[in-house]
Amino acid sequence: MRRGLVAFSAFTLFSLGLTGCALRPFEQREPWRMQAEEACLARGLVKTSEDVTPIKEIDGPGVCGMVHPFRITRLAGGTVALKQRMTLACPIIPEVEAWLAGTVQPAAQLYFGQPVVEINSGSYACRGRNNHVGAKLSEHSFGNAVDVMSFRFADGTIVTVKGGWRGTEAEQGFLREVFLGACNHFTTVLAPGSDIYHYDHLHLDLARHDPRGLRRICKPLIKFQPQLPPPGAPLSPIRKKPPAWQPAPDPAPTDVEEDDPYGATPMSRREPASPNRVARSPASAASPAQAYAPRPAPPRGPATAELPQEPAPLPLTAPAWSSGPIY
Repeated sequence: MRRGLVAFSAFTLFSLGLTGCALRPFEQREPWRMQAEEACLARGLVKTSEDVTPIKEIDGPGVCGMVHPFRITRLAGGTVALKQRMTLACPIIPEVEAWLAGTVQPAAQLYFGQPVVEINSGSYACRGRNNHVGAKLSEHSFGNAVDVMSFRFADGTIVTVKGGWRGTEAEQGFLREVFLGACNHFTTVLAPGSDIYHYDHLHLDLARHDPRGLRRICKPLIKFQPQLPPPGAPLSPIRKKPPAWQPAPDPAPTDVEEDDPYGATPMSRREPASPNRVARSPASAASPAQAYAPRPAPPRGPATAELPQEPAPLPLTAPAWSSGPIY
């Protein structure tokens, strides 16, 4: 009898541990999470519809869950379908919408001449980081993160993060545009090359990395010249310096899910962090490949000094792999 009770208890603890919560029985949900949800609702940042509906509170297991979750089947006013429905907390929803409207769709038109009509993504899941039992809980455990695995375009073309990151020129350009654009909306953005766990998806979240919620993590560092201008900016052929928010490599692995606020103000409504954006001239709008071609040198007469030529833009390169934590 005693042996049976011991076996049953061990099985129960193992089963609970699979949720990523059982080995942290005294952990509490941080107060800023509910505060951010309440502020988001009070400001009406999420518009409910047949595609975005509020559902009852998710409380547990453990500290997992959210007070005011939403179930989402489509985004962008119903124009972008979800291959699998998402469950998210209020604050991250307007950031996903702003990213789709301001970066994903413009990049889709630039590189493929058509809109994105569906994304394959993941959302709420009560689990530890890297799916490790007993690890610190992922932001997915609070409906505060989205994983994007692929994009489907209007003609049926599918670009996966896993295959497209080193795919055709158009696939690489599109994925790098949406990766860099996401860094203006989310406090954590991880793409292939950031660590061994993100080789096949983009991870986006609104974790707190410092008490004021100002620090961002955007990895990996890449050699890429964006072709999209910032929202509302006129087209200009001027090439700007690399974005100021791309950090130098960390001397030690960064705990990407630790202490990061989004606060009461959505990231999309904060002051942008000097994004690196290059506007295209009308002549370069026909093909993204033309945007990468170096310009011819200006003519020189016998009596004029040699004019400096503009350096050719950096080619798309795959970043080096490194190990590290995941959401």
